[in-house]
Amino acid sequence: PGLLHTHEIIMFLTCSKKLSINGTPTIFQHTKTHDTLTRKAVQNKTLSQTVPLPTPSLTQTYPQLVKRVVVALDVRTNDSGDLVVTKGDQYDVREKDSGETTEASGRGNVRNLGKPVSLAERYYNEGADEIAFLNITSFRGGGVLEDAPMLQVLEAASEHIFVPLTVGGGIRSYVGQGGVEYSALEVASRYFRAGADKISIGSDAVYAAEAYWKQKESGGERNTTSLEAISQVYGVQAVVVSIDPKRVYLSSSDVPDSKHTVLTPTQIGPNGETSCYYQCTVKGGREKRPIDAIALARAAEALGAGEIMLNCIDMDGTCSGYDLVLMNAVCDAVSIPVIASSGAGTVEHFGEVFEKTKVKAALAAGMFHRKEVGIDEVKSHMEGRGLPTRRTA
Repeated sequence: PGLLHTHEIIMFLTCSKKLSINGTPTIFQHTKTHDTLTRKAVQNKTLSQTVPLPTPSLTQTYPQLVKRVVVALDVRTNDSGDLVVTKGDQYDVREKDSGETTEASGRGNVRNLGKPVSLAERYYNEGADEIAFLNITSFRGGGVLEDAPMLQVLEAASEHIFVPLTVGGGIRSYVGQGGVEYSALEVASRYFRAGADKISIGSDAVYAAEAYWKQKESGGERNTTSLEAISQVYGVQAVVVSIDPKRVYLSSSDVPDSKHTVLTPTQIGPNGETSCYYQCTVKGGREKRPIDAIALARAAEALGAGEIMLNCIDMDGTCSGYDLVLMNAVCDAVSIPVIASSGAGTVEHFGEVFEKTKVKAALAAGMFHRKEVGIDEVKSHMEGRGLPTRRTA
């Protein structure tokens, strides 16, 4: 019942494949039985005498759609030029107290938590429902089509991993070597050919949303955005919009912009503020934009996004749980699935976000990379709380 999105149906079918509920065959069992009967009817020339199999009621027979556990791998080159998986604290990926600095940056070394392909294969074998590769320095220049190592990582991972792969970073139009112009659609196409199931758009989606609302206010023409172009060719199920907001706390004397949705966060502000809005950022959280997370999510859905990956810079690396207030606000604003991100540190955080919000998936990174918590532990905890969960054989 209700609108089912493609990737949710896939996960639902995966969950249902080996089940027989109350003696009623599942979708896969029905299909197998129907194919067998059809072949026999053709052979015996009795096809006209066959009748359709009864279709069991979806609401009474099948389990709920599973809640997905997504693992994110933040990928970048370290100071030696090697492609590594790293993890930041509020998006800062360099060591703060190692005592070692690099000659080039004068700062701590980039945290190295492992090689992208081997880590991704480990998470697939441990039961991750989806894996996301995020190229976190792609905004600095260059382009995907010249980024051979990242494409090679995706190609190698897709040979051995059979859950959805999302890749993000640098999906935009740009001018490459020799002055050659590449469209965002061409960039996305290259990622899809390398094995991606979905692409994640960050900064470009912010600019597209701002243009969308500007046209709504003033009318006139608007150029087709990269988000729309990719969605029209590959379908909404292949396009994820990643939102990176940061809280802007408001004092009692502040008059908020009418375009911003003001919320009451669980954490009070540095000066005791009890309200805030969530300001969107671009370029890895380094540049603030005038649009807030709720407005961006609404525009993203209207422009053709099929899913929202919802981060919160304030919670990133804290291991204190997801921002439930933000998650609920965005879930209420859109009809497409939302992935909760930023803040997970324990198995309880997954149960909490699934029980207290409407998110369809929850993403974590550092707690898995550091082996503080295992995917199996998370799923066992979810099962213990009665949450529908996909389990591998």
